Order: sequence, then structure tokens, then C-alpha cells
Amino acid sequence: MPLDIVIGTQWGDEGKGRIVDLLAAQADIVARFNGGDNAGHTVTVGNHTFKLHLIPSGIIHPHTVGVLGNGMVINPSSFLSEVEMLQNAGVQVGPDRLRISFAAHLITPAHRAMDLAQETARGSGNLGTTGRGIGPAYTGKVSRNGLRIEDMLNPVTFMKKVQAHVEEVNQILVGLYHTEPLDPRAVAREYTNCAHHIIPYISDTGLLLHQALQNGQRVLAEGAQGTLLDIDHGTYPYVTSSSAVAPAVYTGLGIGITPVDRVVGVTKAFQTRVGSGPFPTEVFGKTAERLRGTGKNPWDEFGTTTGRPRRVGWLDGVLLRYALRVNGVTELMMTKMDVLSGLTTLRLSVGYKAGDEAYQELPLGPANLSPFEPVYEELPGWEEDVTAVRRWTDLPPQARAYVRRIEDYCGVPVRRVSVGPERDQVVDVHN
Repeated sequence: MPLDIVIGTQWGDEGKGRIVDLLAAQADIVARFNGGDNAGHTVTVGNHTFKLHLIPSGIIHPHTVGVLGNGMVINPSSFLSEVEMLQNAGVQVGPDRLRISFAAHLITPAHRAMDLAQETARGSGNLGTTGRGIGPAYTGKVSRNGLRIEDMLNPVTFMKKVQAHVEEVNQILVGLYHTEPLDPRAVAREYTNCAHHIIPYISDTGLLLHQALQNGQRVLAEGAQGTLLDIDHGTYPYVTSSSAVAPAVYTGLGIGITPVDRVVGVTKAFQTRVGSGPFPTEVFGKTAERLRGTGKNPWDEFGTTTGRPRRVGWLDGVLLRYALRVNGVTELMMTKMDVLSGLTTLRLSVGYKAGDEAYQELPLGPANLSPFEPVYEELPGWEEDVTAVRRWTDLPPQARAYVRRIEDYCGVPVRRVSVGPERDQVVDVHN
């Protein structure tokens, strides 16, 4: 029953898409289990750069089947646009290769309007959400009045449910936030039209995955966002609204406790985050500009979903070690080693201090990082361009020492490092 899990170990944006694409070459099914179109997974294949928000990154491989699990919240317009984008790029995507769980929940324009209204009302204390309606959709789910994908199967009742949903949200938008109401009938018509196109994709994906695992097929579970954005284990309240850690695979895909071959944690060689919230190792000025890039390249540090410039900083070893523990990570994949080329000195946070106290582990998790300052260890950088390197021994010795120090500090092997955005720009650390 070969199940592999790919998880982000930071605040998302670690490069999970290209790692999933890499591992999907040996997978039969690639399944998303959380989040919605607030995710942004980028895969570069030759001249094509695919920016995926809902559909699993492994779909680029023609032999795979993609699954959108019950733990997701799905904007049907985004889904259909993504299908069209892939088809226009020559990727054959249809109901034979792509399945949506009947139990996944829908995101509507009313959810997005609520998201925007709530963020505006927070003022300077806003959470930095993507504005995609993720939080309100999950709120509807747990309050038991959400819309599920399976509601689309009956167009008559679905139209009535969508209209009633918008009317209910309008009361809050107008009465509490003093914003303009939406047109319930227009939204209902739009979503009923979407339902006509989405119905062929609806499936009992939990049964599909169970049978695949029983038959020895390899399933690759693709996480969205990252551990530090997890609703329980992240930097609360500056988090997403879903469970972004490895154990959520079971509930988010509807499969029982299944033996896992490996849990692959993905980390950048440095640290980034989009939006508000604590960031102990954040840097500014020229160093930040150097790590972030200009935005001219698809791989520069600008949000795939939002387009916002990402905040950047040195790799936080304390938070990384925390993420590895929470997820049970068995191996690490490190991305963007090439970005560090040209920096004479690198810094790695190997502890925190608060007043006269030193900490190797966070006493109460990462929700409140404000009292802590990072304790850095400095390592020599390298000048060489590593984008053409494909063998571990051809990397500069300083680059290899940096990877080995992270392995030693975290106690988890780094299996591969990426030295560029292309599929083949990967170095196997242990070969």
C-alpha cells in the first residue's frame, strides 16, 4: 500500500509543485487533501510554466490521475479555468484523469465578498488572506450550512441552495459590514452552469484511493500551504483555515490509517512568507532584494496566487525542526539553492533567546514568536553559479557544507536539492 506524502515545512511557497512533479513520475494517483485556490504550485517543463491552484501538480505527467479530496474547498470557476489552461497547453485533462470528491465544499462569490469585508474590518490587524473566500467557506463547512460538490448533482435544488446561501450572506454583508449585496439569482445561474460542466468529474474519491492502495498502486498526497500556516500547528491566527500537516491526509482524502512509505518535507534554502504574521529571521534592504528577485522571472519571490512580494529571510532551523516533528518527516527536499549563489555569508537560526533565556525548542509552539530573537550560526557562502550542476560532488564545498549542517541540526536527511526551476535542475545529495 505505497502512500507518499509531500508537505511544506514553512509558510507555504516552498516549491512543493516542482517536487510533486518530480515524484509523480513514479506515482499512479496524485491527490490534494486540503486548501483551495489560495494555493499556488508552479511547475516548469521546457518552455511551459504551469501555475496550478487546485489541480494536483502531478497532472502534468500523462500517466497520472489527479484527485481533489474532500478536505478541499473548490471554486468551480477557478477549476474550470485551470482545466482549460492545461488543455490549451496540450495536457489532456478530463473526467478520465481528474476526479473531485463529492464531499468537497464549494467557494462562492459570497464567500469571497465576506473574506474581503472581514479583512477590511480588521484594519491594521488584518491577517493578509488571499481574498479567495477560503476562511468563510471552511466556516460554512464546520457550521454545517456549507455547499458541497454533491449538491451540484441535482440542478433544481442546487440553484435554490445557492440562492438561499447568497441571501443569507447578504444579510451579514449589508447589516454588519455595510457593503453592497450580491445578486442571488445571478450567482445561482452562474453556479448552475458550472455544475453542468463539473458533474462528470464528481466521484467517491475515498473509495477510488482505497481501492488503488489495496491494488498496490502508488498514491502521492500533495499538501497545500505549509506547516506554519496550519490551523492548529501554525502561527495562529496568521494561518490558513485548513489542516496543512501530514496526518490531515487521512481525513482530507477519506482513507483509513494506511502505512506511509515516506513523508517528504519541502523547504527552501532560505525562508519566505506572504502576508501578515511573525517572521523572526526576516531580512530587509539589499539582502532582501537579493533573495526576493525583481519579479521578472516566474521563480522570483512573488506570490503565485496573489502576486504580492514575499517577505524573505534566513532559514529558521528551529521552526524547520518543529515542522519535521509535527509531520513525522522522513526526508527533506531543499529548493532554490541557486538563489544563494553570490552571497559571501549565510545565516542559519539554530536557537532563540528571550531576555536572558535561551531556547532550542519553542516552549508553546509558534503561535507567539514576538518575545523571541533568533540565535544565528554563520556559514561561508559561495560565488559559483550552480544552475548547471547535476552531481553532488560538483556543488561548491560551501554549498555541500550548508546542506550537511541543516541535516545535522534537524536530524533528517536532505535527499535532493534543486538548483533551478526546470525538472532536471535537481541534485541527488546521496549519490
